[in-house]
Amino acid sequence: MKKDNFVIGVDFGTDSVRSILVNAANGEEITASVFYYPRWKKGLYCNPSHNQFRQHPLDYVEGIEYTIKDCLQKAGTDIAANIKGISVDTTGSTPVAVNEMGTPLALLPEFSENPNAMFVLWKDHTSVKEATELNEHAQKFDINYLQFVGGIYSSEWFWAKLLHVLREDALVRKHCYSWVEHCDWIPFLLTGGNDIHQMKRGVCSAGHKSLWAEEFGGLPPDEFFSSWDPLLNGYTQKLFTDTYTADKPVGKLSGEWSQKLGLSTEVIVGIGAFDCHMGAVGGQIEPYHLSKVMGTSTCDMLVAPVEEVKGILVKGICGQVPGSIIPGMMGMEAGQSAFGDAYAWFRNLLEWPLKNVLSNTTTLDEATLEKLQIEIHDTLIAELSKQAAGLPLDEGDELASDWLNGRRTPDANQLLKGAFTGLNLASDAPRVFKALAEATCFGARKIVDRFREEGIPVKGLIGLGGVAKKSPFIMQMMADVMNMPIRIHKSEQTCALGAAMFAATVAGIYPKVEDAMAAMGQGFDASYHPVPSRVPVYEKRYQNYTRLGTFIEQQTIL
Repeated sequence: MKKDNFVIGVDFGTDSVRSILVNAANGEEITASVFYYPRWKKGLYCNPSHNQFRQHPLDYVEGIEYTIKDCLQKAGTDIAANIKGISVDTTGSTPVAVNEMGTPLALLPEFSENPNAMFVLWKDHTSVKEATELNEHAQKFDINYLQFVGGIYSSEWFWAKLLHVLREDALVRKHCYSWVEHCDWIPFLLTGGNDIHQMKRGVCSAGHKSLWAEEFGGLPPDEFFSSWDPLLNGYTQKLFTDTYTADKPVGKLSGEWSQKLGLSTEVIVGIGAFDCHMGAVGGQIEPYHLSKVMGTSTCDMLVAPVEEVKGILVKGICGQVPGSIIPGMMGMEAGQSAFGDAYAWFRNLLEWPLKNVLSNTTTLDEATLEKLQIEIHDTLIAELSKQAAGLPLDEGDELASDWLNGRRTPDANQLLKGAFTGLNLASDAPRVFKALAEATCFGARKIVDRFREEGIPVKGLIGLGGVAKKSPFIMQMMADVMNMPIRIHKSEQTCALGAAMFAATVAGIYPKVEDAMAAMGQGFDASYHPVPSRVPVYEKRYQNYTRLGTFIEQQTIL
């Protein structure tokens, strides 16, 4: 094989980590590997009824080692010597308590089974109380420290989670020296970091979740946090002042990880970022085009020239940070707390008899039963989509809200709940599923409307991720609800591909990430256009969805 330059992009998702080995010349995916987190898969350290979702760092460590080695084994050893860079993306905000060496406490024997010493996954909402307090506390200050995160702080984010863990667990509180995002810890790990003060933090996580801003000279002052709760006294000094864009290197692969992976210590490791941000790059984001990474939740990314949006602060989104997506551009983030998760919830609801009634049957042998359960699980959403697509569309159809895991944007509120209305004795599974799918599209429309209301045009939609690739039914519905075309990116792994593009940039193969995007981008392989006859009906249903949401908010107990 020709001695090309190769890079590795690593994407840490909610359920698994994926690594891809890519030819930096053209973006060709040479090999790929997926590792499902074994502890997470067993449901360990999670309590869904309390919105607690924690992940053990060993799931991440084992996953990155397995997937990179698997990619190299599939590709052949001659490629390993020509790998120039590794970059990673992760979910977020997914922080963890670490000691002064930067080691997550859960990797220490005394904390190995303590959920509070583990990574607090993005969708963990145990810190709703702390987020509410912070939003109230911020109003006491002359400087609006929430201005760059949409004016509302979320329970999904860095500071709320830190204070909740400190309050919840005295032993973790005693041993927690600092607090680190997943996307910052992995590059630190790969480069052999052993001093938390030397950890390079990415502007992506810092600006969107930690309240870092150039205008503040870094993080808000210690007094802002210590006056909220004395438990936070001194934490700003244990965190960071400087941040870096994802086109900058952290360092070279450490000797330990070089031996583990079979790679050279000359491999450059890049600054980490969130999955949706690198996914937008992998999906070839364009200025003023909303790139929607659609998986368990959605992250909606928009970039614009900084000078064109100067002075605009979009209310109720997940932040706007220069350089957080593409260095030199303003990066804006929004999203929905449940998207694919909403469909998975409905599938699990329908599968209840299979797991709790049919499992006790004597009619089928165990092997046949297991095969049946797997077959139904794998085909249920597709069949629901097929039947829902064949239903007539009427303004008075069943209606739902999409807040099954609270609301991320616009205007974060994790206390909100999902709801269905208009049900009757003819409301079967396809009709209810159609209402739920529509709700997720209506929630997406709210994000577009907010950008436009705040003076940011949305000129087009780009669909990325699993739902975008696998569900023509929902993508057509999205186009109809939005009354805008939506292009679907060709790559199955836009997040990992985006990480690979950044790896090629930090390794010096390309001078800037836009050049890597142009050379390595895979283009688009599908597009959906609104059906004119459906647009006015969905416009009326969207107004009904808005009224339903207003009612739910009025009934929500704060």
